[in-house]
Amino acid sequence: MAETKKYVRIKKASVDGVWYADKIGNVYEVDRENCVSILTKRGIRGLSSVLREDVEIFVTEKRPAKVGERVLITVAAPIGKQAYETGDIFVAESLYDPFTKDIRVLGMPDFIDYNEYEVIVNNEVKNEEADGMKIDLNAMGDREIYAHGEAVMEAIKKRMFQAGFRAAKQAHRKLAGMNSKKSTQARRDEIVEQAKADVEKLANKYGYYYAYGRNPKAEFIVNCEKRTVVTILRWIADGQIVARGIAKAAPSDCFNVHIGRAIALRRALGLTVPDEYLNAPQPTEVRVGDVVRGKYADYYYQLCREGELGDDSYEAKIREIADGKYRYVGGGYDFIDDADLTIIDDSREEVGE
Repeated sequence: MAETKKYVRIKKASVDGVWYADKIGNVYEVDRENCVSILTKRGIRGLSSVLREDVEIFVTEKRPAKVGERVLITVAAPIGKQAYETGDIFVAESLYDPFTKDIRVLGMPDFIDYNEYEVIVNNEVKNEEADGMKIDLNAMGDREIYAHGEAVMEAIKKRMFQAGFRAAKQAHRKLAGMNSKKSTQARRDEIVEQAKADVEKLANKYGYYYAYGRNPKAEFIVNCEKRTVVTILRWIADGQIVARGIAKAAPSDCFNVHIGRAIALRRALGLTVPDEYLNAPQPTEVRVGDVVRGKYADYYYQLCREGELGDDSYEAKIREIADGKYRYVGGGYDFIDDADLTIIDDSREEVGE
């Protein structure tokens, strides 16, 4: 009697985080199973469980294939230019060698060794067909219906566990995202305050350069349009320029005048610029006083492409955040839930920050 085995092909991963989420299409031999899950052999990794609803099951026999039968490649060892892998399925075209039991299959130019394949005798479960299956409870005997009921309850428990697991994962990811945004914005706020204190300490006459005796004075030239800050150091006595320093925000960075002043002043004084100034995290929370870049609504896009607007984006300063809207200086607003805004300047000097 031919040896019978079972294999599963991974069709989907209905639960986030399962080991086979990135193994869709792979085939594994079955060790044992129940009504909910199947324990598979993963080679050196040992045994691993998969959900029955996530797989297609093949029943195979180890024997020479007959013409027209389907074969499952279980140990791929292609010859020459042939290209196939473990898990591929072919239809037997002829018995290539009765002694070696090698076969030819449709689509391959050379034979397939007997050691490479097993004959598929049944697809025990196929997800696409299972959806249409009907169960006739009235036709079942007492034992069968009790057993079926236990299996159903077990499946319900498993499904509830999966649903709870998915909900917990989603809640965890959402919370982690919120915490990440908060911590990123909080870190930027700390760096801005540090920069303000740094400038206050180094720029006034009782600060770093008072020891020179002639009291160098720091002047700042801010160009928000060019996103630059220039520091000029002059002697108070005669106005002579002692040194210059410049800071310029990268095109992809949010401009902040306080961080810019600290960088430019330190460069003018020949001091090291802290890494947190140069690599400050980008803001994640839109606030009153921020300058933002947004996108025009869909019905403007055609006009933009035809050159009537010139660009499909706009820049505006936040005047008020209330009633689910970002209201802009000069008029106009965006709904908070639908807004796709990028903060390009969070200096907020005019709002006391």
